[in-house]
Amino acid sequence: MIRLGLCCIFREVPIRFRRTTARYLRSLSEAARPAHLASICIDNADALYRALAFCADNGIGAFRINSQILPVKTHPEVGYDLHQLPDGYRIIERFKQCGEFSRQNGIRTSFHPDQFLVLSSPDAGVVRRSVMDLEYHAQVAQWVGADVINIHGGGAYGEKGTALKRLTAVINGLSSDVKRRLTLENDDRVYTPADLLPVSTDTGTPLVYDVHHHRCLPDGKSVEDITKAALSTWNREPLFHLSSPLNGWDKGPCRPHHDFIDPTDFPECWRDLDITVDVEAKAKERAVLKLKADLERR
Repeated sequence: MIRLGLCCIFREVPIRFRRTTARYLRSLSEAARPAHLASICIDNADALYRALAFCADNGIGAFRINSQILPVKTHPEVGYDLHQLPDGYRIIERFKQCGEFSRQNGIRTSFHPDQFLVLSSPDAGVVRRSVMDLEYHAQVAQWVGADVINIHGGGAYGEKGTALKRLTAVINGLSSDVKRRLTLENDDRVYTPADLLPVSTDTGTPLVYDVHHHRCLPDGKSVEDITKAALSTWNREPLFHLSSPLNGWDKGPCRPHHDFIDPTDFPECWRDLDITVDVEAKAKERAVLKLKADLERR
């Protein structure tokens, strides 16, 4: 069974997630901040429930939760704990209701933290803040039942081998709540699947195979070979990523994503697998539903 996943936001369906910035929060009085943050957090929990309901109603089997579902949660100046906010317990309970809805309706949830989260950095401060952010994701993941927190390898910093050793060491030192959900994804600029598979093996971290990134940054391995290798890293349902290039494969840079997925970009070797495939396309829910119909027709 192929479980298609919708990523974070909607193109046309009127479901929106609120955000804020540290700059705006600093403009509020310390007395006013908790109520403002609480209103955003409960609205986002409600929006998540509606997003999951849309997925259930439309045969979409997975939903990637926006990493800013609790905005600026770990910011050093204006960060917060939900228990310190007005009705914080009610916000947590709403997220738990989302988790129960997901379980009852067979919808898989995941996170893909922002690019600033880098575990391979030589800067200890960057790594420390990244780990804090992963702990935040793990906390929400526990409430909603998400089994994946997916990250990229980060930069090479002039020496890819050394950076990968740092990445391995940091992953091995993570808390169990983070580590049992953590996954690694190949990217389109630095780390290929062949680069990350040894880290995956050494740390027990599953590889999220992004076939679009692999096509943009090849490593001499075939899609079939990497699919097989990636599958072997998982102890639960594997998660892969799929995109199509905005300008086609021969008409310009391949990295930018198209609004929709060209069905021919869906690897033939995936068709009979029991996997989740996150659809990374700008048309969001329209792209997922179109690909779902295209695959069913084929």
